[in-house]
Amino acid sequence: MRFAAPAAALSLCLAMTASISVAGAQAPADPRAAALIAQGQAALSGGDADAAIDAFEAALAVDPGYTPIFIDLAEAARQQGLQGKAIRYYRDALARDPGNFAAISGEGAALVEKGALEKAKKNLARLQSLCGNECPETLALQSSIARGVPARLAVESKGEAAAAN
Repeated sequence: MRFAAPAAALSLCLAMTASISVAGAQAPADPRAAALIAQGQAALSGGDADAAIDAFEAALAVDPGYTPIFIDLAEAARQQGLQGKAIRYYRDALARDPGNFAAISGEGAALVEKGALEKAKKNLARLQSLCGNECPETLALQSSIARGVPARLAVESKGEAAAAN
């Protein structure tokens, strides 16, 4: 009798832990969406970002609950030079899965490409605290930050500073 209360509390904790770990797992994509995602990734690797976006958006229509599609859409937008749109897609993915390392890293890289180094460094700090210094996403973001702001942005900002004087 005297162990009934602690046993009940322990079983409740174990049940909550189990339900959280099951809820956090990403279900596989619908097979039709998976085919469209594969088609989009092939188009993206072939340099056809427009076809990739079309395939990814179709996959999103088929399976709107599959978060990795947002990361694929963000990568396609980055390839088109649309970093603001990419950041929005990464943030959509993070709203669904706040601990998504690929989304945190990708958003940081897009921020660097947009010229927002300080915000990118915040993403790097977040990644380092979540997965450490040696995970692939952290290393990728570190290298993006090390490369710095793209030359076109550096030239534009120098031109704007000269015009302001």
